[in-house]
Amino acid sequence: MNDLPTLLFSLVLICTFFVGCTPEKAITERPPNIILLMGDDHGWEETAYNGHAYLKTPVLDEMAASGLRLDRFYSASPVCSPTRGSVITGRHPNRYGTFTPNWSIRPEEISIAQILREAGYTSGHFGKWHLGPVKAASPTNPGAMDFDTWLSHDNFFEIDPILSRDGGEPLKIEGESSEILIEETTRFISEAQQENKPFFAVVWFGSPHEPYSGLEEDLALYEDLPDSLSQAYVTLTSMVTGRPVQHPLDSVLQQRYAEITAMDRAIGQLRRFLDEQGLRQNTLLWYCGDNGVPPSGLFNPSLRGQKAMMYEGGVRVPGIIEWPQGIPSGRTTEVNAVTSDMLPTLAELTGQPLPDRPIDGISLMPLIRGEMDERPAPICFWDFETSHIINTDTVPYIDPELQQGTTPLIKMMNGQYTRSFRNFHHPTITEEDYTGERAILDNRYKLVIDGQGPESGNELFDLLSDPTEQHNLIDSQPEIAENLEQQLTTWQQSVLQSLTGADYR
Repeated sequence: MNDLPTLLFSLVLICTFFVGCTPEKAITERPPNIILLMGDDHGWEETAYNGHAYLKTPVLDEMAASGLRLDRFYSASPVCSPTRGSVITGRHPNRYGTFTPNWSIRPEEISIAQILREAGYTSGHFGKWHLGPVKAASPTNPGAMDFDTWLSHDNFFEIDPILSRDGGEPLKIEGESSEILIEETTRFISEAQQENKPFFAVVWFGSPHEPYSGLEEDLALYEDLPDSLSQAYVTLTSMVTGRPVQHPLDSVLQQRYAEITAMDRAIGQLRRFLDEQGLRQNTLLWYCGDNGVPPSGLFNPSLRGQKAMMYEGGVRVPGIIEWPQGIPSGRTTEVNAVTSDMLPTLAELTGQPLPDRPIDGISLMPLIRGEMDERPAPICFWDFETSHIINTDTVPYIDPELQQGTTPLIKMMNGQYTRSFRNFHHPTITEEDYTGERAILDNRYKLVIDGQGPESGNELFDLLSDPTEQHNLIDSQPEIAENLEQQLTTWQQSVLQSLTGADYR
């Protein structure tokens, strides 16, 4: 946009998304500021507005009431790294080898920050990255994905987190981690305002991922959980040794819920800051979780499954879009949406073209405008089976030294308190590549293949009448299942073609 006519035309396009805006007003309108917020292991049921019996989430409740409440919002994967990749790229993570936690993204991927840079945005990332090391030398750190600044961690973190600023040496920052990230975000916003630029912030909290550590004021809110929970024990990470320990469920949930409430409060601090700065009306806040509830957080769930499963409890997460200027009153939608939709939505919102490669998400701008009643294409999920590709002949996609993490965390893994990443070249496609737990979801039916339920093989559910996935219709509706499986296989073929690196050539 180096010439005035092009600039004015782009502003007119952007302005058409604002209620009551006219072309004459376009030259005075600014594109919306954008903030993406994500809880770590925060499942669909864990908000008060979704009916949780004990959790207190007043800020998310208010956002759900005033914005667009996405009641059928999904993470692209039932685990974290792949879902985060889908946000950054708009593509399913198997296309670029981010198969599961601690598998990195690939440097050739086009990020949402790169797209928004073309629209004039300054971008910052704050919190959990988990798509590769955040150190300066990493070819997949936030800066390599076109974020202008970052205060980030390779993986998850607790109170008093150890974070890296712009790839520098990790430093310990004392305080509640969600509040620390919001303080950094507001500082970033203030600097963007001084530069008179629209801002794009990605805030990925470390909460409520285990091990759990709540503040006293928040723990006090959950002292009266049912006594029966003290008789149940769950395994989680010791805050002292970093190794697995067992604790009674009541104390574990008290700590977990305290983390969620602290995260909720920090989001409230962000919204108040935006109000004080006169920015809230034209700032789009989008909150979601990255996957379902883990075993240590399960309490009387209504959805089937948990984190790492393709059932609703593994992939259905809270989803809210709050944008007063574009969504002037509260609405609830049952239209299926997924984290891969974020990039296409923001690209359309800011008048930017999509990358010339397969994109799995769709723009939700018609949904935001109230013009979408159904999703035009199914959502596909796939947990790639990695065991057959990890062998002596596998060629690393990135120098293993560059994949070594530096930001320590409480949980020990493979004898270390840091995390290393991996990604491999995959030049040829084999029949084994099509295996792994997978699912396809249209506007009514969901087909799960090789799930972790007692009925192995194919399971078909009518989510409109059976949202808890209790009744397998595979025998009574074989034609529907066959059609969905064919669509899923065709999609897998496209994904595997991308995995070979064909999109980069």
